[in-house]
Amino acid sequence: MRDEADHAAAGLPDDVRVRLYDQALNAARVGAWECELETERLTWTPGVYDIFGYPTGNPLRRANIVDLYIDESRRNMELARAEVIRSGRAVTLDTEIRTWRGERRWMRLSINAMREDGRTARIFGSKQDITSDRQIIERLRRQAETDPLTGLANRLVFQARYREVIDDNLNHGFASALVLIDLDRFKELNDTHGHSAGDACLCEVAGRLRRAFHNAGLVGRLGGDEFAIILRSPTDPARIAHVLQQTVAMLSRPLFWNGLRIEVGASIGAALIGRPHRRRIAELFAEADIALYDAKAAGRNKVHLFGDEGHSRAA
Repeated sequence: MRDEADHAAAGLPDDVRVRLYDQALNAARVGAWECELETERLTWTPGVYDIFGYPTGNPLRRANIVDLYIDESRRNMELARAEVIRSGRAVTLDTEIRTWRGERRWMRLSINAMREDGRTARIFGSKQDITSDRQIIERLRRQAETDPLTGLANRLVFQARYREVIDDNLNHGFASALVLIDLDRFKELNDTHGHSAGDACLCEVAGRLRRAFHNAGLVGRLGGDEFAIILRSPTDPARIAHVLQQTVAMLSRPLFWNGLRIEVGASIGAALIGRPHRRRIAELFAEADIALYDAKAAGRNKVHLFGDEGHSRAA
């Protein structure tokens, strides 16, 4: 079939064949490019201009184009380019760019080498706009990883990312406590005002936690009216208890929904992570659960810390 299609295309006039190819490339949001290495002279087809939103009248200077790549993509692109020039082997990678007008896009970049006298004289390839594909993938990822009601990390992701958070070299791999939060009087709220009011309350609590702990390692909703946080700081147990007492006060502020004043409280249990981080998250969850149980048994709006010394510290 392909031979027949190629044969049919070969029988077309040159201007018609070029027009059809251009239409197909434009429909696929694909463009071709070439760079002569000695002079760094760039050549683009119209599709590449469209992807970058680059004015066709502007001179094509490689330094200006490289600046349009987002930092990590720029590094990856330069490494791939150098490897193709060195080895002559083709490479394909996905890169993120900022167009001439400032719009962020994803682009699939292919790099091939043309060698002369045993060395790479020019590189060439294609660039394809894959922004819509990446957006679909990102949307599916968010759906899989977040609680659909509050937008916080769900239980599975929270547990999976625990190791990632405490091993974060950028933040010196530090995490100070695993915190569990359980809302007081939430069942009473649902029974009295219905699940819509309960959902509104959960969303408000999630928003307050997100704002209060935006520098935390992770904030998640584990299910029902239970939330969890991995704290990076403070590290001192007394200061952790103080922060969590402030959290109880913050969560106990009334919220207003459909003309109703709604009040809930929160009980908090926390397990101190300590260093080095060799303990499994299951162990920490067990300790935080014990501390949370003690907090609820002591009454509403209480905080308990379970420390390495093996007993709960009331706050």
